[in-house]
Parts: sequence; C-alpha cells; structure tokens
Amino acid sequence: MKFITVFVLVMSLSMMSVAQDTKHETIKLDTMKTPFLGLRTVVYKVENLQEAKGWYTKAFEVKPYFDEPFYVGFNIGGYELGLLPEEKPVNEKSESAVAYWGVENVQERFEKLIELGATIHEEPHDVGVIVASVKDPWGNIIGIIYNPHFKLTIE
Repeated sequence: MKFITVFVLVMSLSMMSVAQDTKHETIKLDTMKTPFLGLRTVVYKVENLQEAKGWYTKAFEVKPYFDEPFYVGFNIGGYELGLLPEEKPVNEKSESAVAYWGVENVQERFEKLIELGATIHEEPHDVGVIVASVKDPWGNIIGIIYNPHFKLTIE
C-alpha cells in the first residue's frame, strides 16, 4: 500500500507543470498548458445523507454551506467536499482513487477520525511527506496529508 501511495503522490506532482523554488516551499502551476483548472470538488456517496452530514460536520469541524435532500456541500479550505445519497446500497467501494486532504498534524487528525467511527485504511507513515487514510462509516476513503513542501499559488 505504501508503494501505491508514493506512486500516486509522485505521479500527481509530476503530471502538473510545476516550477519549484530552491527551498521547495512553493509550487507554481502553469495554468496555460492545460484546459483543466485543478481540483474543485470531491464527492462521497453515502447511504444516509443526514447521518453523514453530522459525521462530516464533526470530522472536518465545519458546517455545510449547501444542505439539500439531494446534496450536501462543505467548503474545506477553498475546496468542496460533497455528499450524495447512494441510490442503491453498495457492499464494497472502489479504492482506485484517494483524495488527500491537507492537515497540519496527520496523527492528530487520524486519531480524531478513528474516534468518530472511521476505520483504519492506512496508518500514518512518512513517504517524504506524512500520509494516512481512513474509511468513513459508509466505506469511503478519506486521505490526509501533511506536505510542508507544497504551498499552492496560482499566478
């Protein structure tokens, strides 16, 4: 699993057109080379939208800015976390993609998510940056990352 995490992190950074300063503190995106503007929304499908809204409110410590029976949206540091009701219950969800939410302290956030009812997907570990992941009560993978080298600025 560590290999997959490292591979995903390396590939995601290498696929962007980036220029890093010598201190590796800033990554500048060259938005002119691609029609894609970057990540905007991560959507998690849940069996019970109301229960999930409560859980995600506690987990991310923010209330939704959009709350309807068909969609709940949270603003997490300028990125959208969306909840959609599942049409049919799913026994097992795909692990083909993981979105990593930036945090200052991976171990602390990891423990908090577990305390709230998440299950361990990947224990915190160092792959050049600190990463971990959990599964929410509905089986969705939530990645968390601390990367002191990544300060996103768009010019």
